Amino acid sequence: MSAPVPAPWIARQRDALLAQRGHAWLLQGPSGLGQYALALELARAWLCDQPTEQGACGQCGSCHAIEVHAHADLCVLMPETVMIALGWPLDEKAQADIDDKKRKASKEIRVEAMRDAVEFSQRTSARGRGKAVLVYPAERMNNVTANALLKTLEEPPGDVKFVLASEAAHHLLPTIRSRCLGHTMSWPDFAQSLDWLQNEMERSHEGEGGAKKAARPVQPSDLHALLVAAGGRPSDALTWAQSSPAAEAAQHWQALPKAMARGDVSALADWAPAQAVDALQKLCHDVLATRLGAQPRFFSAKDLPAPASGKPGSPASAGSGLYALAAWSKELATTARTVEHPYNPGLMLESLVSRARLALNAK
Repeated sequence: MSAPVPAPWIARQRDALLAQRGHAWLLQGPSGLGQYALALELARAWLCDQPTEQGACGQCGSCHAIEVHAHADLCVLMPETVMIALGWPLDEKAQADIDDKKRKASKEIRVEAMRDAVEFSQRTSARGRGKAVLVYPAERMNNVTANALLKTLEEPPGDVKFVLASEAAHHLLPTIRSRCLGHTMSWPDFAQSLDWLQNEMERSHEGEGGAKKAARPVQPSDLHALLVAAGGRPSDALTWAQSSPAAEAAQHWQALPKAMARGDVSALADWAPAQAVDALQKLCHDVLATRLGAQPRFFSAKDLPAPASGKPGSPASAGSGLYALAAWSKELATTARTVEHPYNPGLMLESLVSRARLALNAK
């Protein structure tokens, strides 16, 4: 089994980082830019039996072990929910507790896992190529967990390297940030992202068999719509396109603004509250932009609901409902901070849609 080929912009950043020296990197930037992919590329290159200037060879035993998530010299620190989603095995006790319904999978990086990682960093390398610790998303460390890492991060024992990948680096302790070499993720070109997205979808469908590929054709226009909806972030667009048929996802997104203006709760029925809030923030942004005469970023202007006083962008609509939209934007920002709390999802979505309908139809 050979390692997957990284996206071109990930490969460029990997090559640049491998040419530099350092034992701890902090990869930072908005979600969907490939922090996890780049972190794994670095770990793969550090541990590879036959590394090159372009990273790992992709063929050796070390590369294979990472690909099947079973490398003795790689410690992966993630929230249990993320590990399950990405296919990384949990330790036996954690898996048993979750299977026996003693507790739910953690959404934070647990301090017990961090202490195990510190102990791992002090052991001798199993394959003789050093060790690597990958932390993602690093902002999911609470203060206790982060403090457990500080000493080891500052003075790593032996040949161990760290890579922390974050989608909200400002949430990390300053002491964590100061002990790492920082790298801000590059934002890929839209056309290049679209080509990569098309290739990834075609490759995934080829792996599913000809019948499924014929039943679910992927149109460039649908992928274009999803990439726009994701704000030009290719990893987010790919996850979205692979989680449901791209055509259905694109049509659903394009119909969302007017569905919210009608108060149609069913348009968000299949979405988790965090996804719904994110979509409504994008909708609020674009409606505000168009009513101030700017271009939308996440939706097509023709898909946005017309203001009560006229067409979007017309002189009559300038200022239409701006106070209500601004207030709605602030409410959504507040909601986003607590959206993962154990609220009743159904009631929360009804409240979100009701508030959206009022703001979108305000005069």
